[in-house]
Amino acid sequence: MTTSTGIRSTTARGVRTVHLARPEQRNAMDGAMFAAYYDALAEADADPEVRAVVVTGDGDWFCSGASPDALHQLAGDDAPDLEDSLGHPPHLPMTLRTPLIAAINGGAAGLGLAQALFADVRFLAEGARLSTAFSKLGLIGEYGTAWLLPRLIGVASAMDLLLSARKVEAAEAKELGLVQHVLPRREVLPAAQEYARLLAQNCSPRSMAVIKQQVWRGMDLDGPQAVAESVRLMGESLAAPDFRAAVRALGQRGPVEFPPLPPN
Repeated sequence: MTTSTGIRSTTARGVRTVHLARPEQRNAMDGAMFAAYYDALAEADADPEVRAVVVTGDGDWFCSGASPDALHQLAGDDAPDLEDSLGHPPHLPMTLRTPLIAAINGGAAGLGLAQALFADVRFLAEGARLSTAFSKLGLIGEYGTAWLLPRLIGVASAMDLLLSARKVEAAEAKELGLVQHVLPRREVLPAAQEYARLLAQNCSPRSMAVIKQQVWRGMDLDGPQAVAESVRLMGESLAAPDFRAAVRALGQRGPVEFPPLPPN
């Protein structure tokens, strides 16, 4: 069911789908909805039965950003402290051990685009448009977008999108590398869920958690440091039950039953 904060979650076959569920408001987030979304991500990441998470929007939009009421509140003299009111670190999606897949069913702007960029893999609907929006609101590159975008699409393209806040069509978004898959709108969520199910069924939760950590940490390491870390992590993975389960399954020519992640 949809909560009063506008977040709805369902689980099937190891995949938790989190819906931004205020379609009448283009899934715009106020503070309570933003906090509830992060709560939903943290709860999914702590659930041993959940092996992949999909986030999507209800209706025609993924998320149009912060709600008008939230923007007016933030512009006031009694604006809340953003980190304290959120209840989680702002970079929470980067800390998740579970893969996060964005099924961007419609437009995404500002805060909505930032949350889509935090996903590990992005599916986008044909006809949807994306925009950073920040510079047109007198704001800066919020929630790490000025750090994320250059790493995802290069410095020049990131500057273009952040400075101009122009709208990016789906085809250009794929060409730039903002998204990995562009599909007809009705196919976006099923395709993202099927991708997540393949991860849940075939891939080691431990391996995926460590790989995510390697990728994020590797952005700030030089080559020799990253290789040295991978050698250390390889030694740990060889001793882990996941590798042994995979080797056993290869010998028996059967499916691998990977154990869930231990508590974080």
